[in-house]
Amino acid sequence: MREAQIAILIFVCLVVASLGSMLTHERLPSRHRQDDTTGVVRLVANIFVVMTSLVMGLMLNSARNTFEQIDHNVHDYATQLILLDRALRDYGPEAEDARQPLIAYVQRIVDNETRPSNEPATVANKLSERLIGEIGSRLRTLKPANAEQTVLWQDARQNLQKVIELRWTLIEQSEGTIPRLLIVMLVAWLVLVFASFGFRAPRNAVVVTTFVASSALLAASLYLVLDMDVPFDGPIQVSPAPLERALAELKN
Repeated sequence: MREAQIAILIFVCLVVASLGSMLTHERLPSRHRQDDTTGVVRLVANIFVVMTSLVMGLMLNSARNTFEQIDHNVHDYATQLILLDRALRDYGPEAEDARQPLIAYVQRIVDNETRPSNEPATVANKLSERLIGEIGSRLRTLKPANAEQTVLWQDARQNLQKVIELRWTLIEQSEGTIPRLLIVMLVAWLVLVFASFGFRAPRNAVVVTTFVASSALLAASLYLVLDMDVPFDGPIQVSPAPLERALAELKN
């Protein structure tokens, strides 16, 4: 929702800047409406057009890299959960008590009904923290009876440690990487550019429609970039399919 509110605010700012500049142009003193003045305004605006294009490209690249990294971590996360379950299964019936909180934990992060509406799938919460701790506690109570069980017990502990590390990595990555100050600066540049476009623009329906449509498209583009930067919320999300497959494997 925060990204949508930012996009709406950007749309309003651009429309007001362009139409406001167009409507106030005729009210300016004649010395401010000369061709030389208009030319200077357009030249300054061209500088910010180039800078805006570069910054938007950097933002898109940063958001894409964040999205791809988190998607890779989610796949790795699901793999480690499966490997942990396999080690516990191979250990024998003694490890069945440790598998129960593991299945409950994976079920919790997959099940949309038990996930808080304002919380992504991997965000820390008390129940998930307790389930992870319970798995570790039950692992520590196991007493390997032979060399094979010792190897499996060590593998399970290593897998659990990797699961915990990936879980906290995903928690830290879920908040996005694009600085809000950069967004403010970009919007300020766009406002200046659109105000320069509205300066001396003809007052007709085609121009007004063009300003409104271009403002909406730019706001939508920035919304998608910001949404991609937060991969657990909004229309562009990391697929939960790896975790769903992991849950299916754990329940087989």
